[in-house]
Amino acid sequence: MKSFLLAFLTATLLAFSGGAAVGEPIHGAGSTFAYPVIAKWSEGYLADRAGGNDITFMGSGIDYEPVGSLAGILRLSQPEMDFAASDMPLPPEELKKFGYVQFPLVMGGIVPVVNLDGLAPGALQLSGEVLADIYLGKIQNWSDPAVTALNSGLKLPDLRITVIHRADGSGSTFNWTSFLSSVSAEWKSKYGADTLVTWPLGTSVERSSGVVSAVKETKGAIGYVEYGQVVRAELNYAAVKNRAGQFVRPEPAAFATAVAKAKWSPDNGFYLSLVDSTESGAYPITAATFILMRRDPDSTSRARQALWFFNYALTQGAGAAEALSYVPLPAGLVQQIKAYWAHELSFGS
Repeated sequence: MKSFLLAFLTATLLAFSGGAAVGEPIHGAGSTFAYPVIAKWSEGYLADRAGGNDITFMGSGIDYEPVGSLAGILRLSQPEMDFAASDMPLPPEELKKFGYVQFPLVMGGIVPVVNLDGLAPGALQLSGEVLADIYLGKIQNWSDPAVTALNSGLKLPDLRITVIHRADGSGSTFNWTSFLSSVSAEWKSKYGADTLVTWPLGTSVERSSGVVSAVKETKGAIGYVEYGQVVRAELNYAAVKNRAGQFVRPEPAAFATAVAKAKWSPDNGFYLSLVDSTESGAYPITAATFILMRRDPDSTSRARQALWFFNYALTQGAGAAEALSYVPLPAGLVQQIKAYWAHELSFGS
């Protein structure tokens, strides 16, 4: 293990100094949640490899397709794929079955977004129970007493709620329905938590960009999307009641609170949900994006380059993540992940 770790760090330093040979592009697919920060890290990684020179390392970048978490996982079995990014972690028994390793890369939040006039962002307050009843079709109007009871002082319109959700296999859907399942026995028994759900009502759209567009175009709409995309699209959003009884606005500090005491373990592939934290001040629909890789890849060269990229993201990418409203991993967790690579992967040994 020590010999691999030394070789890995040596190769990483060579790569980041511009001394590595030009390689094949790294192929990944999956999470739309993490796509913006992966794209930004890819730019920084290539610039870092150039070592400050005006050089483009053709063929050594990150070719990433934001097709949704489920599609990313399914594509990982293809020879040309080097990694999948998923906002739904795989349990350890599935990692073992398919010969995968898994580790977290970045964190953020899933946010209920609405199209309602006259409300400041975050002014609307919603509980998990009300959100579940909206998605169950039991609450169909913004003037419903269950909604107005949470929002004294707000003038809510007599307007039908249009429910928007994802049609593709989505990690955002997994975390959204995990939250609904944690607060609603009816939702849990009828629909549960998954990347694909047979929705009881509403309009299904593809990808996070589809949710953003549909909510923007539809008065009275409600949907769910990653926080950074909410900020960039200037969508209105609701504060959500957490397990401690507080209405918490989605923001990086509230996501970080949900993460602060999370108990990560490399022994189970870091399998962990951040949804419905009991911590005071925690945002209740906090989520992480996980990277999955094959233990025995078709191209060890590309797999090694992928690790170089992830090492760059975890050690030098915090600023880029924060600028896009994500939460970087804590330093202690980053060290756990690096030790996990050394113990579980043999690329280059």
